[in-house]
Amino acid sequence: MLKNYFKIALRNLWRHRVFSLINVLGLTVGMTACYLIFLFVHFELTYDAFNTKADRIFRVVADIKTPTETIHSSGPSWAVGPHITAEFPEIEASVRISNESFLIRRGDVKFQEEHSAFADSSLFQVFDFKMIHGNPKTALKEPLSIVFTQTAAKKYFGDKDPVGQMVIFTIEGLPAKITGIIQDIPENSQIKADMFVSMSTLTTRWDNDRDNEWGNYGANLYLLLKPHTNPTALQAKFPAFLEKRNGDEMRKFKMYASLYLEPLRYVYLHSTRNGSTTGNIKNVYIFSIVAAFILFIACINFVNLTTARSTERAKEVGIRKVVGALRPQLARQFISESVLLCLMAFMVSLGVVALLIPLFNELAGKKVSQGLFEFPSFVGILLLAAVVIGSLAGLYPAAVLSAFRPVTVLKGRFSSGAKGAALRKALVIAQFTISIAFIIGTLIVYSQLNFMRSQDLGFNKDQMLVIETNGGPNIYPFQHAVNVIPGVISTSMTSGIPGGNYNGAYSVIQNYKGEMQIANLDLYFVDWNFIPQYQLKMVAGRPFSQDFQTDTTQAIILNEAAVKMFGYPSPRQAIGRDFSQWGRQGKIIGVMKDWHYKSLQKEITPLSMRVEPQGCNVLSAKVSTANLPTTIAAIERKWKQLIPERPFNYYFLDNYFNNLYRDEDRFGKLFINFAVLAIFISCLGLLGLASYSTMQRTKEIGIRKVLGASVGGIVNLLSKDFLLLVGISFVIAVPVAYYFMHRWLQDFAYRVPIAWWIFVSAGVMAVIVALLTVSTQAIRAAVANPVESLRTE
Repeated sequence: MLKNYFKIALRNLWRHRVFSLINVLGLTVGMTACYLIFLFVHFELTYDAFNTKADRIFRVVADIKTPTETIHSSGPSWAVGPHITAEFPEIEASVRISNESFLIRRGDVKFQEEHSAFADSSLFQVFDFKMIHGNPKTALKEPLSIVFTQTAAKKYFGDKDPVGQMVIFTIEGLPAKITGIIQDIPENSQIKADMFVSMSTLTTRWDNDRDNEWGNYGANLYLLLKPHTNPTALQAKFPAFLEKRNGDEMRKFKMYASLYLEPLRYVYLHSTRNGSTTGNIKNVYIFSIVAAFILFIACINFVNLTTARSTERAKEVGIRKVVGALRPQLARQFISESVLLCLMAFMVSLGVVALLIPLFNELAGKKVSQGLFEFPSFVGILLLAAVVIGSLAGLYPAAVLSAFRPVTVLKGRFSSGAKGAALRKALVIAQFTISIAFIIGTLIVYSQLNFMRSQDLGFNKDQMLVIETNGGPNIYPFQHAVNVIPGVISTSMTSGIPGGNYNGAYSVIQNYKGEMQIANLDLYFVDWNFIPQYQLKMVAGRPFSQDFQTDTTQAIILNEAAVKMFGYPSPRQAIGRDFSQWGRQGKIIGVMKDWHYKSLQKEITPLSMRVEPQGCNVLSAKVSTANLPTTIAAIERKWKQLIPERPFNYYFLDNYFNNLYRDEDRFGKLFINFAVLAIFISCLGLLGLASYSTMQRTKEIGIRKVLGASVGGIVNLLSKDFLLLVGISFVIAVPVAYYFMHRWLQDFAYRVPIAWWIFVSAGVMAVIVALLTVSTQAIRAAVANPVESLRTE
């Protein structure tokens, strides 16, 4: 019996192969998109899940309240880590991690290891970084101890076991021992490093007071709590701990810290603290909804076409009943056909997913999956979904057709009925509501991304070549040598570049009332040429000038945001006011116009700038585009002559700044691609329904043509019903899309308004797409020979 079911099913599918192909193609696209999105969402939601003790690991963060503001820091002061474990028995272990960049050399092999970190010796007690060679308990205990990942170690030692071998560490040429090799850290880890250096290297060789610096913030601190510890109760004890250890200093500097615990699994997707490597939980929600909607649209197509075609088989059902077929047998027949189609789509989908995973990883910017069967349970879920979809889609025709009275059907008095037509119309409306919402979302996402790329940042980033020298005795001779290279227009030395690192400096500034007000200001160290080279605009006072010798010892420049924070009605009134900052005292000599030294996701905050040659280690060279390779080659030669111990690395500032929006670009590309797939599936369904509707009205069209109807009139007749459904979908989609996209835009400090033309454009696009889809079938029917249409069966 089962064999017979499938034989008949295959015959029917082949007989109506166009509809079968549309059904399989729509479901394949829907399942493929859903599976890929599921991989992405799973990757994001399982960040740091590889740590077996993740439920007991917490990050310590701090709020520092000053008379001016509250600073939300991603870590406490350096001194908290060494003292907090001894203070609270609830803490099993703690580890500080500070991201750094280190020069490593072994013979002629040298790399500036950008993804490096200082870490306490308890690192491997807290986190599950698997040690391949070495002792995890002692690997980071002694000063100048280094632990490499497998990939990093191969750069210096190939496939040999390097434990016990030496490398040259930093520009000072310190000998450091390799004490361990760990497996490469999983990509969905918020701690990303190719190399860990023992924290004792910093605290015993370079800064003996670091462990007791309560006002110095920089490292992330993670606590491993003992089992069954209540983190809320532990957090409640922190104020007394800080008061005991640091109360006098907090009152002296009027900077009051509060400590909080963030669960490790919370940090990546939910924390908004500065310094966090974060994802975006809203994007996870959006993609989850997109996946559900795409699969829903594919299911609508399947149900629509299945129920629409069911009426064609009414006489078949009547004959089967006459010869003795029972209702359950007929129901199984229809359900088996539906499930068979879904299984075909499932098999094709698996093949497509296997081919697309590498491309999807590249598009997502992260390796969300190693391959199709990395998560076998996902394949099982997709298979179950195919069976469920097929069963549900087959239930309607099974229930309706198997209930027909054979006499009525065989007399030709059966019709599909209003209920079936109403159901199909409702499903088309739901389908196009989602598609139009996707079109609106796509236009808004594209507008926001284009806005971020084209917005005036307040400085000139074009033709700016950047070299991070990382300090050393020859950086200024190198700058002078670069200055005279043909093709180099100008150079500037700074502590950081726009979009990059900047310091946070404890500052005391005279406010508009004449009072000395405490604040934490962002700070750039610059040279004389920074402001003119980057074309920053002054709104009051003057820029730094070598004509004023006190500019290197007694001068500071603020931005407009800083001036407003100190209450000045106009920037001009701040000129000549007193300041004290990091050992320097003097006067405000100028106010620069606000410029975007952070990404457009963040508001412009108070900024200060000082001439401080000893604090600058980043060279910016404005270069001519003519003979650019020759210019870069000349710069590299000077580098190798003057700074031979470091590898020569450079990048262009415009590319660097654009990379600040890398995650948004990737989100936009993913969203746009999946939106296009949703619209494509909707068009497939509309094409199938239009074909079926045209086929059902073949004789009507023939009669109308015989009576003189024009081709345009017939096309209009067949199209208007579908366009009405698209119009209803548009009315429903607009407020829904506006609400969700308005919420999405709130993540950007600087964003585009949601303009009326976006909705009009989406509506016009939806109508055009629907019209093109439907009219292809309508025109074919309208130009057909009416004689063929009017032939009797």
